[in-house]
Amino acid sequence: MLWHLFRQNSKRSKLEAMHHKVRCCRALILVFSSVLMPAQIAYAQNDPELTQLLLEAVSNTDSFSDRFDAEVWLKDMSDRLILTVPDHAERIEILTRVHQEATRAELPPELVLAVIDIESRFDRFAISKAGARGLMQVMPFWLNELERPDDNLFEIDINLRMGCTILKHYMDRESGDMTRALARYNGSYGETWYSEKVLGRLSNKWFRN
Repeated sequence: MLWHLFRQNSKRSKLEAMHHKVRCCRALILVFSSVLMPAQIAYAQNDPELTQLLLEAVSNTDSFSDRFDAEVWLKDMSDRLILTVPDHAERIEILTRVHQEATRAELPPELVLAVIDIESRFDRFAISKAGARGLMQVMPFWLNELERPDDNLFEIDINLRMGCTILKHYMDRESGDMTRALARYNGSYGETWYSEKVLGRLSNKWFRN
């Protein structure tokens, strides 16, 4: 059928074929969106507690308190990240923000690094097929949910603040069970493959000396 449409030379047939392809593409987008949309949305929407936590987090600009400890940590982690993020300024900015936001959310900074490693490979401009953005692959629906549509999830500090707050919420919800909390973060609750990837990366690469 498609071959027959392409073979026709009339202008009308070509126009019809083009319209047919557009309709098919739209249908495929809808199908794949429903399949690939992470369950992060299902878990997060209609969760007023998480929404309130994010509202408080994006309004808080405190920095970490122990700068000496942060500098020691930065040197250690910078050596591990240099091959993935060769630019020194960008590498230090990411690590500084990770330490700051993880500490604020009371998460191990190394765990956050492992999540980022799996989620985006430290590409601050990463976009998933489902539309998740940035280092921690935060879904953009949060911007409307928090009435902050102008926030940019490709900005390191905004992405990390939201991502760490979401992860901390799921850690608390699962009483510190990393496997279950990570599965919720990824939208694979009830499965362990994602959690195993993150915890494996944490153990093999981001462990703290």
